[in-house]
Amino acid sequence: MVETNNLKVTHVEPIISPFHLKQVFPLSEQGATFVNNSRNTIKNILQGKDPRLMAIVGPCSIHDEKAALEYAQRLSQLAREIHEQIFVIMRVYFEKPRTTVGWKGIINDPDLDKTHRISKGLGIARHLFCSITDLQLPIASEMLDPITPQYLADTISWGAIGARTTESQTHREMSSGLSFPVGFKNGTDGGLQIALDAMAAACRPHSFLGINYEGRTSIIKTTGNPDVHIVLRGGNDAPNYYPEDIRRTAEQLKERSLPSAIMVDCSHANSRKDHNLQREVLDNVIDQLRENPGSITGVMIESNLNAGNQPIPEDLSQLKYGVSVTDKCVDWSTTAEMLKRAADKLAAR
Repeated sequence: MVETNNLKVTHVEPIISPFHLKQVFPLSEQGATFVNNSRNTIKNILQGKDPRLMAIVGPCSIHDEKAALEYAQRLSQLAREIHEQIFVIMRVYFEKPRTTVGWKGIINDPDLDKTHRISKGLGIARHLFCSITDLQLPIASEMLDPITPQYLADTISWGAIGARTTESQTHREMSSGLSFPVGFKNGTDGGLQIALDAMAAACRPHSFLGINYEGRTSIIKTTGNPDVHIVLRGGNDAPNYYPEDIRRTAEQLKERSLPSAIMVDCSHANSRKDHNLQREVLDNVIDQLRENPGSITGVMIESNLNAGNQPIPEDLSQLKYGVSVTDKCVDWSTTAEMLKRAADKLAAR
């Protein structure tokens, strides 16, 4: 018989089901209560019921479980110190979209050697999520692959749809069924339209293909997710966090009867891809909040134990501890100083 299918596929390998992975790394009852409470706090911030600023803080991507847990331990302590003014959520991103090719994250390639042991990657991800939850630290993660939420979503308090996927129908449908608030980034060109369209779509019910807890392909029917908002990340190397940008964004959200909350990403084009300029962006946002409290409810900061970034070396023993292998990050001392300074300014409002 002439073969007509899978002609360019070299291998198909089944992986562990969401049900069985959750048996290996279960979320405790206390952890589940904490996740639900964190989600409710975020919703209250987005709706203006809680006056605190929400801050998504953490590495551009996770490639080392040990370093990530050390970072989480430090961040949980800092979060307690500034909790009256800032609600801190750890950025724990396991999947990375690539413009062309490259390392796609710890789930896709946990050993950083192109062996793509995805079941192992899912195990590392879930174990780390459960460990961070045990530290009473809420988790933020990017929703990239539409399959992985069944493995991890019960531990997540806030989700992001990135600039490269905001226009994707698959990701809009997926967001409509997620159990937590979701932020949509504006396009890489700085345009808001794709994010506005994505929010409108995600608010509505959808039916689409996905997997169930047993890993079987299924029809997923959703109610729509009302807890969506826009994330301004700049575009074409130009920022969009200045007061006039915020006013314009707020007007467009109001015109379309969309949720009014705005988050500012202090990295990416808003910092002109210079990680050290994140401090400048945060200071500007805090000054806006002090002078004219409005639609800004959150910020995002790319931060790690140590500053900068590094390529993935052939000899993995040469990897520098606590240094990003994707975008450049500010170091821990800078992170703590930035957030404490912001909290002090907000307290003086």
